[in-house]
Amino acid sequence: MQLLGYSFLSLVCGFFLDLLLGDPHWMPHPVRLIGWLIERLESVLRRWFPAAERGEWAAGICLVLLTLYCSVAVPGLLLWIGWLIHPLCFFVLESVMCYQILAVTSLRRESMKVYACLRQGNLSGAKEAVSQIVGRDVESLDEAGVIRAAVETVAENASDGVAAPLFYLALGGAPLGFFYKAVNTLDSMVGYKNDRYLNFGRAAAKTDDVMNFLPARICAWLMILCSGPAGLDAKHAFAVFRRDRFSHASPNSAQTESVCAGALHIRLAGDAYYFGRLLKKPYIGDNDRPVCQEDIRRANRLMLWTAVAAFLLALGWRGLYFWLGGLL
Repeated sequence: MQLLGYSFLSLVCGFFLDLLLGDPHWMPHPVRLIGWLIERLESVLRRWFPAAERGEWAAGICLVLLTLYCSVAVPGLLLWIGWLIHPLCFFVLESVMCYQILAVTSLRRESMKVYACLRQGNLSGAKEAVSQIVGRDVESLDEAGVIRAAVETVAENASDGVAAPLFYLALGGAPLGFFYKAVNTLDSMVGYKNDRYLNFGRAAAKTDDVMNFLPARICAWLMILCSGPAGLDAKHAFAVFRRDRFSHASPNSAQTESVCAGALHIRLAGDAYYFGRLLKKPYIGDNDRPVCQEDIRRANRLMLWTAVAAFLLALGWRGLYFWLGGLL
């Protein structure tokens, strides 16, 4: 009962720490450590397993299992030690962990750097800024392409960086939150359909699809509900969501992108270059008007409203745990 109470307060504290501080670049971050672990494990596993299709597929499964084990075991052990020392030590540790798992402020801050550069007429600076938050090639993008890339990453990461982490923090505290972040990091590093990762990254990509299946849909519905309060078109957001939510090869990424495109009355997605190779993708949304710089601000406003809604939902679920723990 006492442990659940401290865990509930840790989620509250972590969320507000993220809103206040974001992710300072000077501060060591666990996700960077997870990324380092993935790089080291990939190097070792590629030497241990044959370079054939089955060998790479098996190595990719081992990579996922080892990464997820370490990502849960380390924070779980630290929290257990903290609880043995003092409950307040546990509270501080889990609060910091929850804060580091969330990305509301850093997502807004990094995407608004793109907006600031565009407002100054600095397209090359905007390309550099957007390259830090998207996986596509940005060299050939014009201003409209840069805006669409920024809006798309805000829409997608409203789920990946905000709603989904809150979903798993509510279900299992910081250890399950880090489990999700490890899955997300694996997919972002090895979940590509290119010659290097087609087989090796298959397990990571599929695991990410499974882990994001429910959170992406919850986030999409929250975004629809928040479109009105955010000053956007909730009715059109719902219409485009119903029509275009499966327009990506991924079963999840178009869920929130379609809502954002509909709410803003713009068209997103379409063909893009990744690692110098053109990837054909259908458009999402209606081309009711050209995209503009203010769409980045509007997308962030929708993301912030959605973050608050997701937080309240997570808090309710965590509070239910606390209440049921008291009954038992």
